[in-house]
Amino acid sequence: MLIIILIHLSCYTLTSTHMMREIRVADCTCRMLARMRNEHGSRGTASLASCCFDLPIDVADKPAWYMKIYPKNMIPCLEHENRVIGESLDVIKYMDSDFEGPRLFPDDSEKQRFAEELLAYSDTFNHAMLSSLTSKGSVTAEAVAALDKIEDSLSKFDDGPFFLGQFSLVDITYAPFVDGFKVFFAGIQNYDTAAGRPNMRRFIEEMDSIAAYAKTKQDPQELLAATKKKLGI
Repeated sequence: MLIIILIHLSCYTLTSTHMMREIRVADCTCRMLARMRNEHGSRGTASLASCCFDLPIDVADKPAWYMKIYPKNMIPCLEHENRVIGESLDVIKYMDSDFEGPRLFPDDSEKQRFAEELLAYSDTFNHAMLSSLTSKGSVTAEAVAALDKIEDSLSKFDDGPFFLGQFSLVDITYAPFVDGFKVFFAGIQNYDTAAGRPNMRRFIEEMDSIAAYAKTKQDPQELLAATKKKLGI
C-alpha cells in the first residue's frame, strides 16, 4: 500500500492508493510529479497511474493511525514497499529515482551541483519569506534578498525558463512557494514579489501553463484567507 500526505502551504489532505492505481500525490510538489509521471507507469509493482480518493486530515489533531505509520508525526510522508519516507524533498527525490518515466534530475554535473545548492536553500528561502509576512511591518531586507537570489538563479542557464533551464525537481520544489508567496505578499504586505523580476514572472507564467501544476492550485483568495487565519493576521 502506498500512502502520501498532501500539503499545499496551508492546505492539508491525505491521499491513499493501492498498487497499480494512480497517485494524485503529495504536497503540491509531489502531486505534480505524479501527474507528470502517470502516463509512464513505474518500476516493479508500484504505479503512478489511475484513481485516488482524498480524506481531510486535521494537522493539529492527527489520527492515531498516522503516528503508527510515521512516528515523527510530521507531514508529508510516503510509505512504499515497507519503507517510510518523510520530508518533501526526500519524497520527491525517491519518486523520481524509484519510478519509471522521464527523469527530473539532470545528468549534467554542473546542473546537478546547482540543483543540490538550490534544494538545500529552499528552507532558508521559505523562512525568510515567512518571517517577513509575520513581521507586522514592511517587507524585510531578508525577504527581498531571498527573492533576488531566486531571480538570479533563474538566469543561470539559458536553455529554458526554469531553474536548470529545462524543467526539473527544483522547479517542482519551488513553484508552490514562489507562487504562494506572490499571493501572500500582495494580500498581506501589498508587495508584488515579481515586480522588477522578469525571470520570476516568466517562471510563474511557464509553471501556470503546465496542466499538471495547474490542477494542484487552490483559489488564491481562499489560500490567502486561510493563511491570514493561520498567521493570526
